[in-house]
Amino acid sequence: MADFYVDDFVYALGDTKLHITESAAAGRLLSAADDLADAGFQWHHVCEPTTTAYDLARAATAQLTEGGGLAEGADAIVYATCLPLNGNAGDPGEWERSRDVKHLMDFPASRLQADFGLDRAVVVGLNQQACTAMLGSLRLAGALLAAEPGWERVLCVTADRFPDGSIYEQAYNVISDGAAACVVSRQPAAFRLVTTHQITNGGLSAATDDETVGTYFSYVHRLIRETVARAGLRPADLDWVVPQNTNQKAWQILARLVGIEHERVWLPSLPDVGHVISADNVINLSSLVASGQLRAGQKVLLLMAGFGLNWQAVILEATGEFS
Repeated sequence: MADFYVDDFVYALGDTKLHITESAAAGRLLSAADDLADAGFQWHHVCEPTTTAYDLARAATAQLTEGGGLAEGADAIVYATCLPLNGNAGDPGEWERSRDVKHLMDFPASRLQADFGLDRAVVVGLNQQACTAMLGSLRLAGALLAAEPGWERVLCVTADRFPDGSIYEQAYNVISDGAAACVVSRQPAAFRLVTTHQITNGGLSAATDDETVGTYFSYVHRLIRETVARAGLRPADLDWVVPQNTNQKAWQILARLVGIEHERVWLPSLPDVGHVISADNVINLSSLVASGQLRAGQKVLLLMAGFGLNWQAVILEATGEFS
C-alpha cells in the first residue's frame, strides 16, 4: 500500500447514559445485569426518540470542522452504517403515505456533504459489513486514494442508532448508539496506514448468538495471523491491539492464543460505553493517543468482528505527529 495516513479521530454517543441495571430492569437486555457486569460492561448510551443516526454523524463530523481536520475539504466521503435503515435519513412514513420511493433515498452522506460545504466530495455508502464497517471504510479510503492520484483526503464516517424499543444486547455485548469519524489522507499525520484485511463467511450470516461467539476465537486468530503476514510482520511485532469492546475475558484468552501480552490490549472504554457498533476502534484509539503512551514507529492493530459474518483488521504505524 502507498503511504496514506489516518488522523483526526472523533466520536459522538447517544444522548442518555444508562447503567446496565437500569436497562435490564427496563427490558432492554437479554442477559442478567450481573453476568454483563462480570464481562466488563457497566454503562451504555441510548438516543432520545428524536435523535437520528444522521444527528450522530453530524455531531462527530462537526468536531472535525472545529478541530481543523476538514479545513481543506475532502475529495470523498465514505459513510458506513451497520443497520441499512440508518442509510436513509428520510421518513419511511412519507413513503407509506405517498408511495414515492424518493423518501427511501434521502441519503445521509449527501446531507453531510451539503451541511459541511464539502462541495467537491463524492459520496460512497457502505452498509453490508456490520460492525466492521468503520475499518472497511479505511480500507476503501486507501483504495480510492490509490485509484485517484489527484485526491488528497477522504472523510470516513460511521453512524448507527438502534430503533426505539430495540434490545440493546447482541451476542452478549451491551450496545450503545453512536458515531465516529476520521480522515485518511496523503499528508503525513498521526498514523501511517500499513495494511488492511477482511474475511467474510456468508454461510454464517444467520448464526445464533452462541454460534457467533463460538466462531469468534478461531476467526480472530486467523484474522490476526493473516493481517500481520500481509504486512510482513509477526504478532510479536505489534505494540498495541485496539479491539472492539467485547467480553473482557475474551482477550485474556486471545492474547495467549495469538502470542501477544495482554497488557498491550487496549480497550479502556468498555465499562463506560459498551459496544458502540462500528465506533469502538476509534473510541479506544483516541484514548490510547490521549494516554501519551504511543511512540513513533509503534505498530497498532485495530480489529473488529461483525454480523454477516465479517472480520476486519487494520495495522497502523504511529508517526509521533499527535495533535
